[in-house]
Parts: sequence; structure tokens; C-alpha cells
Amino acid sequence: MQNINYPVRFLFHVGTLSNDFTAFDATGQTIAYVRQKMFKLKEDIIIYDSQEKTQINYRIKADRWLDFSAAYTFYDETGQDFGKIVRKGWRSIWKASYEIIDQYQMPQYNIREENGWVKVMDGLFGEIPVLGIFTGYVFNPSYLVNTMDGRPVVRLKKLPSLFGRKFILDLVGDLDTDDDDRVMLGLMMLILLERRRG
Repeated sequence: MQNINYPVRFLFHVGTLSNDFTAFDATGQTIAYVRQKMFKLKEDIIIYDSQEKTQINYRIKADRWLDFSAAYTFYDETGQDFGKIVRKGWRSIWKASYEIIDQYQMPQYNIREENGWVKVMDGLFGEIPVLGIFTGYVFNPSYLVNTMDGRPVVRLKKLPSLFGRKFILDLVGDLDTDDDDRVMLGLMMLILLERRRG
């Protein structure tokens, strides 16, 4: 996923039994088809080149069973790991917080939810019968990816939709082309983890 044309759109397929979505670049070309294996105690995500699933480009695997602070490692088509995304446990209670780690186990980017009140309001209104199903149109979180020195590079935003189907990723700063894959895979994992909100 090098030299990506932004913005990138993510569209979930609600009619399938698996948790899957397709990523499209600004020209409408498919850049990835992401499929989450169902009924697994440890997350195992497969990223194909297209919906035809002819080629596996990447995998993302959790390092442990369902856990609040799990790490999700990125693997290329040869099985070589080249980084991971880590959820920052208790810090994520108020606002979602993650770090992207490079292949040398060094923190490279952090991902922060921009407005914690969106999470609170979504949680409150989501419990109201009937009204709760429409929170996806009103409470839509956004996440900013920053370098470790605080420079913003990309912003991921959930778009209004009934089933949490649509997300958009915009370039807001300079992103090193060597890091495209790590950042994109990290955000794909974040979408799968945070999608049910808003």
C-alpha cells in the first residue's frame, strides 16, 4: 500500500457473516480488502489485494486473548513482522489511545481520539431504546495520528451511517512513504476495534 492517493474510504459489508470492509483510494481503486476471522479467541485479520481474495498482502495477529491492552502485530506476505499497534489500556477509557510501534520495537506514531465527549454521549444515548440505533448518525468519532514529536500526519473520521459502515482517512501532514503500511494497518485494526461506537 505504497504511494496512496488520499483520501482513503473504508466501507464495511453488512450483508456478510464476517467482519469485513474494503478500502478505496481517491480514484475509487480498491487498495485492500480486510477480513476478520470470526469466532477466534485471538484476533486474526487478513488483508487481501481485492475482494476476489486472490492474494494475501498482510496479516494482523493479536499477541494474546481478548485483552484491554493487547498488541496487534503486522506481518507481510512472507510472514515477516514489521511493526504493531498497541492499545493504551486504561488511557483508552476516556479517549481511545493507541501507539504504532516500528520493526525495531520503538514507538513511532500515536493515535488519539480527538473528542472524548463523543464516546460519552454515544454510550449514554446508545442505551436508550429505539433512539440508540440512530447514534451512528450523530456521534461520529475522529482519530488523529501524530508523530512522537506531535506532528499530525493523518486523520481518520467515522462518517454518519446507521450500521457504522463508512470511514474516511485524510492526509493532514507529511507521512514518510516507508511508514504507509504500518499506519494504514494500524488504522484498519483501530476501525475493527472501535467501529461499534458512534
